[in-house]
Amino acid sequence: MDITPEQHAEEDEPAVTTRRRRLFTPQVIRRALLGLLALVLLPYALVILYALPFIHPISTLMLSDLVTLRGYDRRWVSLEQISPALVRSVMMSEDGQFCFHAGVDWRQMRGVVQNALDGETTRGASTIPMQAAKNLFLWNSRSFLRKGMELPLALGADLVWSKRRMMEIYLNIVEWGPGIYGAEAAAQHHFKVPASKLTARQAALLAVSLPNPITRIAAKPSRGVQRLAGVVERRARGAGEYIKCVDG
Repeated sequence: MDITPEQHAEEDEPAVTTRRRRLFTPQVIRRALLGLLALVLLPYALVILYALPFIHPISTLMLSDLVTLRGYDRRWVSLEQISPALVRSVMMSEDGQFCFHAGVDWRQMRGVVQNALDGETTRGASTIPMQAAKNLFLWNSRSFLRKGMELPLALGADLVWSKRRMMEIYLNIVEWGPGIYGAEAAAQHHFKVPASKLTARQAALLAVSLPNPITRIAAKPSRGVQRLAGVVERRARGAGEYIKCVDG
């Protein structure tokens, strides 16, 4: 006896319904929720782990370079092996209040939110802890979701890590060109010297390239980048109290 397509469909419907029920059983839903919770909590567990001085974390961009088989150059060095000029320059360029906030500069953040509400162009308000959290655990595209995840991670990292450890991690994971991560690789790539031997001008050029190290090339700076580097170099020389939290 021939079976029409309609009869096939009628016979298949109970099987499809059964499969759907199996997909959404309480046990499956509970496991999915537990997996999601573990994924959310993993970065906070890693924050605690990364407080250990012998742990050398890598960023999500480095992981992406590994997965896509592009590879990368990163040579971990301690903060003592990085020129103080670079530490000062990065702080003065990226986060002048680094020693005084607890991970988030709320005054700057309020200004950004107000500008956004007023429909004005927003400026960046990312602190070094926020950038470290983004580089280690999140992604690059700008979104409110990412920023919402970034803030508690920055606060947690600033609570767990010392300021020196924070700066050490940041300067060893930040991108300074395609596949170039960290101060040592950047110094060798751009200036052919170790990070400990960077001059004040070289340090300032590296610092001002950080907002966009793909187009701002420290070794080949435009006139605008050179002017910015001069400003940062002067600020770094007069940093004084602003950098005491990372002084050796």
